[in-house]
Amino acid sequence: MTRSRTVHALASALSAAALLTCAACSDGDDSSGTGARDVASASPLAAQTTAPATLTQEGARSALITEKDIEDDWTQVDDAASWRDSLLIGTVDVNDFITGKSDAADCQQLMDRLYSEDLLGKPSGAPALRGFEEGDSRLLYQVASYDADALSDSMDWLKSLPEKCDQFEMTGGDSGKRTVQVIEISVPDEGDARQGLRVTVKGTADGSAATLTQEIAAVRVDDNAITVTAGGLDGVEDDSIEEAVENGTPRLEDVLAGKTPQS
Repeated sequence: MTRSRTVHALASALSAAALLTCAACSDGDDSSGTGARDVASASPLAAQTTAPATLTQEGARSALITEKDIEDDWTQVDDAASWRDSLLIGTVDVNDFITGKSDAADCQQLMDRLYSEDLLGKPSGAPALRGFEEGDSRLLYQVASYDADALSDSMDWLKSLPEKCDQFEMTGGDSGKRTVQVIEISVPDEGDARQGLRVTVKGTADGSAATLTQEIAAVRVDDNAITVTAGGLDGVEDDSIEEAVENGTPRLEDVLAGKTPQS
């Protein structure tokens, strides 16, 4: 019995020593250091700390679509930054809203931003835009970087507008009294988040009855966004909005990944 206990104790001691030796090999004798790196790379926290790519001014311009990316006979123009439509200028009639000033303020902001062409608010950096014309219709394509929280708020705000701004009146400006309708439209399933609207403004232009229709698509990619606004007195082409989103979003994603989009 004594001899058996002695052999058993010796075997246990040898096993413990072997384990300590293996641990030391893994800790200090791995000259490549791959063990420590493997543990770090497998950490979920390490994967979550990757920051979104920063959109540069050059990158924003590279992410813009071209005439090849949209159907029909759109022609690129050089004066898109100065586009403004007087039918969008005016004051929202608060009396049209059940909830009063709160919803009216959101609808006023929509009309003001449509006129100033800053639908998602002021970019935090790297904006770029490109305009196209087809007859009396215009298509404005914009790419920009935004503050992350502000962009989230703007996307939520857009989503709320079809309910808050279903129909209302505007007065003032050179176009007299106008009726405005806002409805939601579908947007291709691109980017991290998306929202579409159709805004119809019925009033007068140059003394004659006029209806301005604009379709809007906003697509978020990380802390950046694409905004497409298309329409005019001749209405809009739904296919052009969809193609702008479907072809433009991958261009922005390529730029953020360090790739050069196809021309």
